[in-house]
Amino acid sequence: MSKAASARVARRIATAAAYGSGGLGLLGGAAVGLLFTEVQLAKRKVGGTVGEPPPSDGRYGAAFTERSTPLRPLQLAFLGDSTAAGLGVHHARHTPGGRLASALAAVAERPVELQNVALSGAQSDDLERQVTMVLGAREAGAAPDVCVVIIGANDVTHRMPPARSVRHLSDAVARLRTAGCEVIVGTCPDLGTIEPVGQPLRWIARRLSRQLAAAQTIAVVEEGGRTVSLSDLLGPEFAANPDELFGPDNYHPSTEGYATAAMAVLPTLCAALGLWPTEDEHPVASRREGILPVARAAAEAAAEGGTEVAGVRGPWALLKHRRRRRLPPPEDVGVEHTRAPESAEPPARGEAPASRRAPGEPGATGTPERTEELGDANSRSGGTG
Repeated sequence: MSKAASARVARRIATAAAYGSGGLGLLGGAAVGLLFTEVQLAKRKVGGTVGEPPPSDGRYGAAFTERSTPLRPLQLAFLGDSTAAGLGVHHARHTPGGRLASALAAVAERPVELQNVALSGAQSDDLERQVTMVLGAREAGAAPDVCVVIIGANDVTHRMPPARSVRHLSDAVARLRTAGCEVIVGTCPDLGTIEPVGQPLRWIARRLSRQLAAAQTIAVVEEGGRTVSLSDLLGPEFAANPDELFGPDNYHPSTEGYATAAMAVLPTLCAALGLWPTEDEHPVASRREGILPVARAAAEAAAEGGTEVAGVRGPWALLKHRRRRRLPPPEDVGVEHTRAPESAEPPARGEAPASRRAPGEPGATGTPERTEELGDANSRSGGTG
């Protein structure tokens, strides 16, 4: 399917969601019957459950609380399904929430308080409950600074009409934005990358996943959020290293797989909070970035993992292929792993903290360890090299 056709399908789904339509199925009856047959075969190949994800709520960046006048912790919330919860790993520090909380603390040079309400098996209709948990657990006016939502895979596998799925997500983003939260949505991953799934289910799963991801992007951007395409982000790596990047159930990512996804989300998370260099907010033609109609940007992002889409004005959106950077060592909740600088002054919005600036820049402190940029060419093709 061409990018233009994908954009039209995504817009149709998003429009149906906006007007309350359940949406028509995109597959005929014979195809649905074949799909069910293939699903049963795939279930025999995919491993069983791997228990519950480890609790990851708590404070990260403990070292930054030792200042004489410590900064208020940033409030980070995670919502969504088993991928957001970190099913398949055994330590909180290896969950997506734990990894991003540790990395965000290192970039912001202040502690991060994580609340993870994601639920294994959740579909988009559970987001209303999760948003209520996030907002209801805090005093009025104390909403999280930023929320990360990863949802959609179970909607595809359980045949939730895509327009209904998108409507639930749109409503959730609208509530969070109204409460004052920045919102980043990791869109539906490409289910065609699951190794035990054969053809033609693999092709069908890929098509449905990408159509939903594109429609999610349109809805999220129109509500003021940002999206990062999970798409085939892990596809090339999973194909080359399935034993390393798949978890024990052959379905969820492993520790290394979650780390790869977190690397893709971190730059967008930091940009939403004004912690990324302001010069990186402009499109770079050499990286195939630009300002596009939102439906076209959504279709482009759905086809290429790690792509960010953010609203600009009206029907236009900024499409970014941000450079992925390695994460700092994961941190246990409340465990110190690096010492904070003595100064407690926060960086200006859009300015990197002093210890993160390049040597020679005004205000730089010492010679920070170089943060390795992951293969630019590979990141544009969906891999990390």
